[in-house]
Amino acid sequence: MSRIVAIVGRPNVGKSTFFNRITQSRNAIVDETSGVTRDRHYGKAEWNGIEFSMIDTGGYITGSDDIFEEEICRQVTLAIEEADLILFLVDVMDGISNTDTVIAHLLRKQKKKVILVANKADNTAKSTAASEFYEWGFTDIYPVSSINGTGTGDLLDAVTDYLKNMSYEPEPELPRFSIVGRPNAGKSTLLNTLTGLQRSIVTPVAGTTRDTIYTRYNKYHHDFFLVDTAGIRKRGKVKEDIEFYSVMRAVRAIEQSDVCILMIDATRGIETQDLNIFYLIARNNKGVVVVVNKWDLYPKDHKSADDYSKLIKNRLAPFNDVPVLFVSALEKQRIHKVLDEAVRVYGNRSRRIPGAKLNEEMLAVIEKTPPPFVKSKQVKIKYISQLPTPYPAFVLFCNHPQYVRDSYKRFIENQLRERYDFNGSPVMVYFRQK
Repeated sequence: MSRIVAIVGRPNVGKSTFFNRITQSRNAIVDETSGVTRDRHYGKAEWNGIEFSMIDTGGYITGSDDIFEEEICRQVTLAIEEADLILFLVDVMDGISNTDTVIAHLLRKQKKKVILVANKADNTAKSTAASEFYEWGFTDIYPVSSINGTGTGDLLDAVTDYLKNMSYEPEPELPRFSIVGRPNAGKSTLLNTLTGLQRSIVTPVAGTTRDTIYTRYNKYHHDFFLVDTAGIRKRGKVKEDIEFYSVMRAVRAIEQSDVCILMIDATRGIETQDLNIFYLIARNNKGVVVVVNKWDLYPKDHKSADDYSKLIKNRLAPFNDVPVLFVSALEKQRIHKVLDEAVRVYGNRSRRIPGAKLNEEMLAVIEKTPPPFVKSKQVKIKYISQLPTPYPAFVLFCNHPQYVRDSYKRFIENQLRERYDFNGSPVMVYFRQK
């Protein structure tokens, strides 16, 4: 089990800045706008040789007209339940507010260690002003500045002193499956339905998810990380800085994934932006499973799935050796097939072909259909080797690699796919001088 520390506080006290400081990252979006963070956001931290997980939460608030208020407060409550230690962040410049007092009473009811962190205390006078927070009865108060790091060393000493006696098992290196797509395609609904947890906030409002949300899935003989991402819109439609950073994190999640689950809204069909996301996945050499969501809302007959699948593969050509599934995340229709298919694609992407078998079978194909002559030059392929890459990549050694046409490279790729199951995985083919 990982040691977990949750950061809790009202909006705009600097929780995400503090999170980034402690985790030494820029994973949490920071903006002057109140309420930027909505979901629980996880990161790793280490101090004095002690590793622990940190949870950045949305700002806890009551009585506002924000449509996300109830869901944000639920995410904060879940983080509190999950944590071993709670850091209650307040703003020393604002002093005690009514919302702070509500949170303080909530935390005092918890049977967990709470450390009060007085943020924005970047000089002696402000550090002294933090003493007013003692009225809530917390014995541990640490003035810090998330911006410049003042006081964070003493705070981390206290955190690790408390955590060091807890049992800890480092998380293993596991496959990462990212759920990606346009806004409102059902990505967060799929994650919540699969995990059985309200891991991500779900509303009809497009763009609800802003951060990249990691969840370990360990059920039904599966063990991997599921990654929920913000919806990726066309660059010209990204108006706010907050959305820009959300999209950048979604792109980074693709880059760090093994397999991407591309969600498409069945009621809207496959559009240009879906293709752009698919090509982004392909350029990064990731495995892919195309999931057509909201299939329960699509008017259909007995041939609809086949026709829809053919349409998608035609649009994806020539990268069309991909699985296409039809699901309803909301109605829980065929959702576990998504994970089975993602695991299968992960296996295909990791597949290694024994060298002897590869050469025996593929050289016979090449002998039957050799590369065409170019400028009276005959290309003779001597042997084939699979490269030690995370995805299937093959190099064919020959006498004149510069004369091999792209059409013949595609022929070799198709022959490899016919003989070995690389469905959903990229296959790269290179020709090199012997």
